[in-house]
Amino acid sequence: MSRSYRFPTDFVWGAATSAYQIEGSPLADGAGPSIWQRFAHTPGMMANGDTGDIACDHYHRYKDDVQLMRALGLKAYRFSIAWGRVLPEGTGRINQKGLDFYSRLVDELLENGIEPNATLFHWDLPAALDDRGGWLNRDSADWFAQYASVVFKALDGRVKLWSTINEPWVVTDGGYLHGALAPGHRNKYEAPIAAHNIMRASGAGIEAYRAVGKHQIGVVFNIEPKYSASDNPKDVAATRRAQAYMNEQFADPALLGSYPSELKDIFEDAWPDFPQDDFSLTQQPVDFVGINYYTRSVVRHDRHAYPLIGKRVYQRNTTHTETGWEVYEQGLKDTLVWFKDRYGNVPIYITENGAAFYDPPVAESDVVQDPLRVDYLRKHLRALHESIEAGVNIKGYYAWSLLDNLEWSLGFSKRFGLYHVDFSTQKRTPKASAKFYANVIQTHGASLDD
Repeated sequence: MSRSYRFPTDFVWGAATSAYQIEGSPLADGAGPSIWQRFAHTPGMMANGDTGDIACDHYHRYKDDVQLMRALGLKAYRFSIAWGRVLPEGTGRINQKGLDFYSRLVDELLENGIEPNATLFHWDLPAALDDRGGWLNRDSADWFAQYASVVFKALDGRVKLWSTINEPWVVTDGGYLHGALAPGHRNKYEAPIAAHNIMRASGAGIEAYRAVGKHQIGVVFNIEPKYSASDNPKDVAATRRAQAYMNEQFADPALLGSYPSELKDIFEDAWPDFPQDDFSLTQQPVDFVGINYYTRSVVRHDRHAYPLIGKRVYQRNTTHTETGWEVYEQGLKDTLVWFKDRYGNVPIYITENGAAFYDPPVAESDVVQDPLRVDYLRKHLRALHESIEAGVNIKGYYAWSLLDNLEWSLGFSKRFGLYHVDFSTQKRTPKASAKFYANVIQTHGASLDD
């Protein structure tokens, strides 16, 4: 029996990127350096010594890239704003040329019938603020609110969907606990403090928006559902801690006004007693939540794990992406139903979903064949439709990513794009996944039918 996967006619179809990963020219027109500018230029921190100095050169090629979006039939485009382009020192002086770039981008999107969806912080903290302690400084919430207010006043109205922070878990786990991402710290005592201040900053940004904004604002979490490797009580307990650490540490203070109790067990003596008054700031009402979903994790107890969240168990006989992530579309539905049950039926956008796979060499005027990525998208879009049928309030979907780009410390070695980018020539070539996604958009999902 065939099944229909037709989505609502007002469903938002989009694609997503971030500033440091695609823009290039990070110091152009008076911009201040970010922690990623520093990190990328620190020997040994980036694969192959790659940097975002040129990336996809979107800073100069944004008009052409908007035409790629139009060719896909995108209804919306999610991008991030580089804080240091707008406020080179992080606070105070406004760099009008940097702000003007985003104004031109927004106008170009609107002229082509594409709704802009702006993220205020996608990991590129101004280096000047890192010199003042970065997210370890409680003043960071005020810094962020100041920056956000400048951008809101310039772009709100033309931009009607805003997000404060993208994936706070990655910022703190990679940047403050394990050192794999900027600013490259490895300190169990710093990670909870940075996490808490990021959520205070998100709340302060939402509060600032309510003073001047007229549309919608939310926050974006990466959710990776945790499944126990067995019924052994130690595995079950480790899985519960892993769930609290990755999936609840940030959503709980934003939506419930508290932290899961397991965090004290996870961080042990490194877990601070945060002022209770802080939660009135973290729990600012949101208009929507963005969820980024890529994979799941199967967890087994490991007493040597740092922090105390168990060990990921590799799943054999399943497809894995080039980043080592298992393709598990059921996890998307499980995540969305869990989120609804825990936090209520808040409107949700899937703000990132995609996969890095090997792409064959590009022939002249060819379409890059990427069947594994097509299969990934098809499976996850079907799971998304099933989530809507299960009662989850899903408003839209943003594929990650529009372009192959700088995959952070992995450099240009992993490709997530719907469009292939030749980084030596900047030529964009559509992949089969771009054609597939365009057809999904055109048919409102009917092309996904069995």
